[in-house]
Amino acid sequence: CCAGTKETAFISAVAAAGLVHSVTRSCSAGNMTECSCDVALRHGGSASEGWHWGGCSDDIHYGMSFSRKFLDVPFKNITGESGSGLVAMNLHNNEAGRQAVAKLMSVDCRCHGVSGSCAVKTCWKTMSSFEKIGRFLKDKYENSIQISDRLKKKLRRKEKSQRKIPIGKEDLLYVNKSPNYCVEDQKLGIPGTQGRECNRTSQGPDGCNLLCCGRGYNTHVVRHVERCECKFVWCCYVRCRRCETMTDVHTCK
Repeated sequence: CCAGTKETAFISAVAAAGLVHSVTRSCSAGNMTECSCDVALRHGGSASEGWHWGGCSDDIHYGMSFSRKFLDVPFKNITGESGSGLVAMNLHNNEAGRQAVAKLMSVDCRCHGVSGSCAVKTCWKTMSSFEKIGRFLKDKYENSIQISDRLKKKLRRKEKSQRKIPIGKEDLLYVNKSPNYCVEDQKLGIPGTQGRECNRTSQGPDGCNLLCCGRGYNTHVVRHVERCECKFVWCCYVRCRRCETMTDVHTCK
C-alpha cells in the first residue's frame, strides 16, 4: 500500500536508524566479534583543558556500514528505469535515518579529582536515545519534501519554483501524495477510522478530534464485572467481592 508516500519515507528512515542504533549498542556491549568501541578516539583529548577521551565511545561507523549493506544493496540491485525515482527516494531516506543517528551523537564526561573538583574529565561519545532520534525523524516527516518521480541525474523537487533550494541529506523525501487514511479503501488496504475507539480528552493522535477526522464520535456505556477486594481465609480459600463499574467508551462515527 501507498508506495512512495511520506509515511513510507518515515518507515525507511526509522528502520535504517534503528539498525544502526541496535548494532552499535551491541558493538559497545561486546556482543559482536566484528566490532567494539571506537578505538580511533583513544589517547586523544585536550590536556590543557583538563580532559581526555576514555571509556567506551559508541562506534557508529560499523553500524552505519552494516545498515547500508543490509538495507541498501537490495535496492541497488533493482535495474530498469521504472521505479528509479522510488529507488533513489528509498536509498536517500535510508541514509537520512542513519545521518540522524550520527547528527545526534553527544559527548558524556565523568569527573576525576579530589572531593569532586573535576580537575580532569574522561569523556566518550555516545548515541542519543532512540526516542530522541525518533522525535527528530518525526519532525523531518512533518516537513518532508515531494520530489519528481522522473530521475534526471539527481533528485529534484517536484515544485519547479523550489528546485534551486538544495535537498539536505537529513531531509525525508516522497514521490506520491498520501491517500486519505480516514476513509476505508479495501484496494489499498486502508481500514479507515470508523468505529475506532478514541480518547475524548486527549489532544494527541489517540484523541477523538484527530482520529475521527472531524466526523465526530459516538459514546456508549460499557459495564465491567470483575472480582475485587480478594482476601485469603484460613484455611484455605480466597474470598472476593464482585465489583461492577460503568465506563464511557467513545468510537469514531
